[in-house]
Amino acid sequence: MHTNERVNKILTNFSISSLNLMQEAAYDAISIEKDILLKAPTGSGKTLGFFLPILEDLNKEINQVQCLVLAPSRELCIQIEQVWKKMSTGLKVNCCYGGHNMAIEVQNLKTPPAVLIGTPGRIADHMRRKTFSWDDINILILDEFDKSLDLGFYDEMSYIVGKLRKLNKRILVSATDAIEIPEFIKLKSPKVLDFTTEETTGEGLSLKMVLSDSKDKIESLYKLLCYLGAESTLIFCNHREAAERVSLLLMEKGLENSFFHGGMEQIDRERTLIRFRNGSISFLVTTDLASRGLDIPEVKNVIHYHLPSTIEAFTHRNGRTARMHATGIAFIILFKEEILPKYLPEPPEELILPDNLKLPREPLWTTLYISGGKKDKLNKIDIVGFLCTKGKLAKEEIGLIEVKDFLSFVAIKKDKANKVLKLIQNEKMKTKKFKIELAK
Repeated sequence: MHTNERVNKILTNFSISSLNLMQEAAYDAISIEKDILLKAPTGSGKTLGFFLPILEDLNKEINQVQCLVLAPSRELCIQIEQVWKKMSTGLKVNCCYGGHNMAIEVQNLKTPPAVLIGTPGRIADHMRRKTFSWDDINILILDEFDKSLDLGFYDEMSYIVGKLRKLNKRILVSATDAIEIPEFIKLKSPKVLDFTTEETTGEGLSLKMVLSDSKDKIESLYKLLCYLGAESTLIFCNHREAAERVSLLLMEKGLENSFFHGGMEQIDRERTLIRFRNGSISFLVTTDLASRGLDIPEVKNVIHYHLPSTIEAFTHRNGRTARMHATGIAFIILFKEEILPKYLPEPPEELILPDNLKLPREPLWTTLYISGGKKDKLNKIDIVGFLCTKGKLAKEEIGLIEVKDFLSFVAIKKDKANKVLKLIQNEKMKTKKFKIELAK
């Protein structure tokens, strides 16, 4: 247990009293070792685990990038950045990824951050443009590095690592045990911390099966969702087109939902995740993009509309529920003639769905989009004050608020939305009039 005053102050920011076992082990190893391989399940707090011990290695007097973090997806990059910001270290951080405005990123990098986070493609692009100096980077963190390789970032990662001549610490992080480390990373006798057997989904997860009479399993999915009610549920498909099709068919049946996959515009992906996080959407139809690294708390159910080809993908999907001592259920929808994959030698317990099920209730929340953010000097307190005074909302009628650089999102009780929009349509917030509308 660490009594470091700086660490304790950071833990207070996260409303936790102490590090978990994985974070303790990571703190000790990363503080001493040069090369570390950290394997731990999604949702176990890996980001804080690898950030805390590198604080002592960052020099406030050096106004250049000292730590580079590469992650496979935009969402994971943003999530890592949010953890660093919440730590309140006083050291600048920047986040770069495809779909983000390049001009804004270039401008931000003119005042170099101590910690730079990004997707391999975008960081390689910045290196080719020479928009920042990498001469002082001595710490490299590759989060979900195996996923980056799966997504085809081998060349970009090899190019980036090849440029970093002064590395004295390499930290590789993964949520899976079955991994190969490429030679270009030059990992020499790494200290291995393996917490993948410490499943966060352990006893809290149960597996059930719904048999479908039809190859097109949409009717069984519809009945299952009606049976589950308005609980937070991820529905996994194997392809982008399938996710969109399933989402549309559910909408046609009166089930409000949204879809999520890597082919969407970045702003649409962010907006969808925000609405799912804050309870404006109960059902999210997605590809495996949502199985790892995303900040989606309290998912009650996982549904495999399509079964993945590997046990690793199956495990990661299931890892979105029953996390950190919670309970949850993973459902498999199976055509009655479909053969179970080899990683499921025994069929799970069958769930017989009753007939005459009612549609689940609509979500109690909806999301407002505000055309201003941090760069407009807006914060959560401003938004709450505005909605309470001008929109006549009670504080308990305001839910999760997320303030980005140039826009914000706030959940409010759905039955109050029309009234609020009328009341605030001509009002100013902090002397400025912002566009405020329902987020779709």
